[in-house]
Amino acid sequence: MSPTAIIAYLALFTAVGFAFLFGALLLGRFLRANNPTPQKSEPYECGEPPVGTSWIQFDLRFYVVALVFLIFDVEVAFFFPWASVFGTVTQLADPQLSEAARIVACEKLGVSQVPMPDPLALEQAGSLALAAMADIGVFFGVLLVGFAYVWYRGDLNWIRAVGHAPAASAERIGTSPSEQ
Repeated sequence: MSPTAIIAYLALFTAVGFAFLFGALLLGRFLRANNPTPQKSEPYECGEPPVGTSWIQFDLRFYVVALVFLIFDVEVAFFFPWASVFGTVTQLADPQLSEAARIVACEKLGVSQVPMPDPLALEQAGSLALAAMADIGVFFGVLLVGFAYVWYRGDLNWIRAVGHAPAASAERIGTSPSEQ
């Protein structure tokens, strides 16, 4: 396929994508009901009546917690393909696995040649399972280091202590606030 044809296909794909997107938006604009009322124009706050204006500064802790959740949520999604491959390889390492189950396990892994249950193949499957376990251990360790860092910084604490100790507590210990 020539580079010109590839660019033409990409341009066609992009044009069709934009046509679908803007077509759906335009169709929705014509089909949806339009009955604005003052109550519908109010900001919505979780079912509670709004207090004050909607143009206020939002607490950054919400953003930090949301970003930390998204980071760990996406990272945990990488565990599922690993678990599937690890389970299949561990299944192949079983010397008492039937031939039909061995064929199905090899098809899951995308292996065209089914290994016979000889000691060398079982040893290779076992070493692959150990390597996969070490690999996910390193991956999980990196996640735990990130989690410990976020915890250490206090990003998971909803209420943070701000400022220095009050003067009353400094007097109790026998020091003045300027000596601290």
